[in-house]
Amino acid sequence: MRGSFYAYVFHGALESIMSHDIRHLSTAHRFETTVDGFTCELDYQLQDRIMTITHTGVPDEVGGRGIAGELVRAAFETARSEGWKVVPACSYARIWIERHPEYSDLRA
Repeated sequence: MRGSFYAYVFHGALESIMSHDIRHLSTAHRFETTVDGFTCELDYQLQDRIMTITHTGVPDEVGGRGIAGELVRAAFETARSEGWKVVPACSYARIWIERHPEYSDLRA
């Protein structure tokens, strides 16, 4: 249901890539996970089927574990499944997409 709150937890095919439960909070335009009690997030805007990733945040206490990369991958996988294009506006997402050309077809 569009416009309604729902959380989508990534499992299945992505489990081999991702080790954290990442929730898609669609009405908040956010992906998040909790690691050792700390919330890690990716925020985006969505307009005309274009997802603009505006922020990726991982607290220093849990940094260096690849969590930001998992959040960005989850966002790109969601964009692919929804038929959206992506603008990686935050610096982390811009660097990530350069290192993952398999997602370059999703760039707006």
